[in-house]
Amino acid sequence: MRPSAVHPPKPRPGDRIAVVSPSAGLPGVFPAPYELGLRRLREEFGLEPVEYPTTRKPGAGARERADDLHAAFADPSVKAVMASIGGDDQITVLPLLDRELIAANPKPFFGFSDNTNLLVFLREAGVVGFHGATVMAQLGRPGRVHPMTADSLRAALFTPGPYELRPADRFRDTDADWADPASLAAEPPSEPGAGWIWHRPDRVAEGPSWGGNLEVLSWLLMADRGIDPDPAAYEGHVLFLETSEEMPPAREVFRVLRCMGERGLLARFPALLMGRAKASFLDRPPVTPESRHRYTSDQRAAVLDALSRYAPGTMAVFDVDLGHTDPQLVIPYGGSVRVDGPARRITVTY
Repeated sequence: MRPSAVHPPKPRPGDRIAVVSPSAGLPGVFPAPYELGLRRLREEFGLEPVEYPTTRKPGAGARERADDLHAAFADPSVKAVMASIGGDDQITVLPLLDRELIAANPKPFFGFSDNTNLLVFLREAGVVGFHGATVMAQLGRPGRVHPMTADSLRAALFTPGPYELRPADRFRDTDADWADPASLAAEPPSEPGAGWIWHRPDRVAEGPSWGGNLEVLSWLLMADRGIDPDPAAYEGHVLFLETSEEMPPAREVFRVLRCMGERGLLARFPALLMGRAKASFLDRPPVTPESRHRYTSDQRAAVLDALSRYAPGTMAVFDVDLGHTDPQLVIPYGGSVRVDGPARRITVTY
């Protein structure tokens, strides 16, 4: 039985924060954004990063990465844990984790993308985590940490209580080439945001959050790992989802949601927050405003199609600044989220 979720104690400026690589040791491949992120952790957030044997080690085995997580959570001098980056292999670490050790030493964990694996694990262990912020992506951002990201992260790190999310006036969907350190110097280009898009905003929904990266959740469902077999366990939760830089086509997004619907899971959520879909990446063909609009519109239509079939009463909000987008707002994982449709407001509790 899943225990009630608890918010772990928050760090204070001057505390030590573990920096781990549960998915991939990419700091060893791309040191420039990583070192920039570490410096900002120290100088802008007042935290002292603590590294582990696999933090900068490409190709580290699952057991080694699990050992680093155990060391980070067990160390009483470490007050929070943050992932360096995501990846695609964290699911192999989950069976090696000591649930009792981590539950007995709860700490705020920050990460997204492939770190959805660990956030699901923590939720099942009764620990509220935080979907958002990695050292390389958000703290190693070109130019500066985005002010909206910094404000959300600072609140999630240090300040308990409610925090109102707001749509970004502008957002970025281009990427710096981490192989070129010079690309980190300039503020990246951005484009105007159009605000959130609401579907069925005729009610107020409030409950613990669950979700994360859609692709990773599909792997967890296939592996039957970390997901409660009883869909009723998620009754009244607020679902939040986002897709990665791999840009799954709309038909795949629909298929994953269809499987969640067939499982009896999708209808349990009175509200869905859908992150702004990332519509370009470095190795993809050139993106035009038209192709970006087509990709995001197709994804939104796929989500609405799945909801109409399996959860027609669910309220949805699209283009929320969570996940693989910039700025990025931190979402508590297992913590309270309030979606006020009539007022068009979203409030989380850090």
